[in-house]
Parts: sequence; C-alpha cells; structure tokens
Amino acid sequence: MAERASHVRKTSASWPRLVLPLMLTAAISGSLSALFLVSLEMVTRWHAQHRWLLLGLPLAGMGMVWLYQKYGGLAGRGSHLLVEEIHELRGHVPLRMAPLVLITTLVTHLFGGSAGREGTAVQMGGAVSAWLSRVFALGPSQQRTLLMAGIAAGFGAVFGTPFAGAVFAVELPVRGRWQIRGLLPCLGASWLGHLTCHLWGVMHIDYRALGLSPAGMGSVSWPLLAAVALAALLFGLCGRLFVALSHQAPLWLERCCPRPWARPVVGGLMVIGLVYALGNADYLGLGVSPQRDGGVCLLSSFSPGGADSWSWWWKMLFTVITLSSGFKGGEVTPLFFIGAALGNALAMATGQPVALFAGLGMVAVFAAAANTPLACAILGWELFGPHHAMLFAVTCLIAFLVSGRAGIYQHQR
Repeated sequence: MAERASHVRKTSASWPRLVLPLMLTAAISGSLSALFLVSLEMVTRWHAQHRWLLLGLPLAGMGMVWLYQKYGGLAGRGSHLLVEEIHELRGHVPLRMAPLVLITTLVTHLFGGSAGREGTAVQMGGAVSAWLSRVFALGPSQQRTLLMAGIAAGFGAVFGTPFAGAVFAVELPVRGRWQIRGLLPCLGASWLGHLTCHLWGVMHIDYRALGLSPAGMGSVSWPLLAAVALAALLFGLCGRLFVALSHQAPLWLERCCPRPWARPVVGGLMVIGLVYALGNADYLGLGVSPQRDGGVCLLSSFSPGGADSWSWWWKMLFTVITLSSGFKGGEVTPLFFIGAALGNALAMATGQPVALFAGLGMVAVFAAAANTPLACAILGWELFGPHHAMLFAVTCLIAFLVSGRAGIYQHQR
C-alpha cells in the first residue's frame, strides 16, 4: 500500500510539469500541420497545372537521398524511429526531423509521387515533443507521454479527427494493447492540435456528404451483414498485402541498386512508366481529388462506377514503389484510397450500397495495415458520423484479426 501511495504521489506531482510542454507540443504541431496542409494543396495544384514535373521525379528523389545522407542522420527512419523511441527512450529523435520531412514530402507531391500526409504530421509532432522533452528535462515516463501526445496532435490536426488521433497514439506502440495512462494527455493534445489547425483557417474534407446517411443506406439486413463480413475479410487481406509489399520492395531495391541514390531513380522511372502504360495520372499524389475529368480518386470511389475493379491495386502499386524507393510521405491517405476503391468494387459486385462499402474499406484497410482497429473504428465515426458505427467497429476488428502480426510501423510490439 505504501509503495502504491508513493507511486500515485509521484504521478500526481509530474502532471503540473507536463502541462506546459504538452500545450506547446500541441500548438506547434497544429501550426505545422496547418502549414503543411496549405503547402500540400499548393504543390498539388502546381503539379496538376504542369504535368511535365513528373519527369523530374527521379532527380527529385536523388536530391532527397543526398539531403538525408548529409543532414538527416536518424531522422531518415521516420515514423519507425518514433515507435522505437516510445519503447526505448534513447533520446534519438532529432528536431531536424520536422523540417526535413516537411520539405521532402512537399517535393514528393510536387513531382507526382504517390504518398500520404499522416507520416509527415506524425513525425513533425514527434520531433517537436522529443525536443521539448529535452528542453524541460522531463523524466522517462513524462517523455513517453509527451511523445505519444505529439503523435496524437499531428494525427488529429492533419485529418481533423481528434478522438481518433488520441486513440491512435495510445494504440500504436503495442499491437492489441493500449497505453492507457497516456490517453488523457493524448486526447488533450489531439484536440488542441486540431483546434490550432482550424484557427489558422485550414478546413478538412466533409466526408459526411458522401452518402452514408441512414436515408441512403436502407435497413440493416442479414444479406448486408454477410456481405460486410466477407468484405472485412478481404479488407484485412488487402492490408496484409500492402504490408508485405512494403516490407519486401525496399529489400528488392537494395539488392537491385546497392547505391542509395539509384533507388529513387529506379522507383521514379517505374512510376513514370506506369503512368504512360495506363494512359492517365489517376494514381499519383494523395489521390483524394480526381487528376482529370472522370478520373478515379478517393472521393469518386463513393459513387457507383467511380472506381475500376483494379483501381485499389494500381494505387497500392504506385504507393509501394514511391515510398519503398526513398520518397517521403505517409501511407494512410493512399490506404484510404485503396480501401475505398476496393469497397467500391465489392459493392458493385454484390449489389450492396457503394458509399457504405467504400467508407468501410477506407478505414478497415488502414486498421489492418496499421494494427489499430479501435482508432480506425473511431475514425469512421468521426469522418462519417455515428450512423452504422457498429458496422465500422466490426469491420475494423475482423480486418485486424486477419491482417497478421506485421504492420506498416516497424518496432510495433
């Protein structure tokens, strides 16, 4: 009893010391996310206006390799370093991770690489929190809490989903287990980061307008539940395939191209070749909005005929090549595209509501690849509203159970 009382006193005494760095972490992370989102929209628009920029993708990749070799150090390990740091607390997360990943992600999108944005926001939040831990000389448990709070702030701000951001941060370190003591500070940081991003005038996509209201779905029936269960299995296998390719592609490129600068050249040329082979640029960049009139994208996947039967595969291939060859960015938004496109194809094949299955696939494939089913179920609720929240939860859980132990985040235990 005495030891327990002593632990409670120490924990209570540590809270006041953590409040200021927590608020600073969230405010800075939210501001950086706002800067990133505005800049990302600008470079995406530039690429759409100047398609010839795609031809510079291999050269841009060479520049990234040089930049990280000269200035990056451990920052080149990205989100994997953050997960390892939560467990080991070696103080290896450098502040320069934030500007490096910001600049290189924008360059990736400017030249047409298929990548996301969550990795950038999470790395910026993690780098800021690790720096503030050193500035305030925090203890080990406080450092771990602040690092998770930085991840939560970045995730919540960049997607506009503060509840999912907080749960993602506490669910990420250990597969199938929460770091429950960090939930409250992560929730506060995620909300503050989200509100800071909004105060800068940055708005997010309203996914609730895509047709997932009860009026558009009809009643829940046994055939619908059976179709959802089958789709959840396929979403889990899709996430598992993405993880397997993401782990094997870098190894193949290392064997093929021993020199690091040659890997983005090969990857960039492969992306260019695929664009010309397919005859369109639908699978470049974030993929949220269409690259052309009638093009396939994340948003179009919520409409009947808005995606082809193999659109999910093409986006997966473009993303794996881009990220495995050394370009920077996240996996989550491409996983959203992959899941929504697969959900579209399954709905069209089974005669089920397209918008519902696209929404389920959007979050379930991410749940399978990241091993974060609860965060993704909450993500579905925040993005689409409380309607069919139980279907989102069950789909994410089934997808997680069939996805295997490996995930997109190394060092996840």
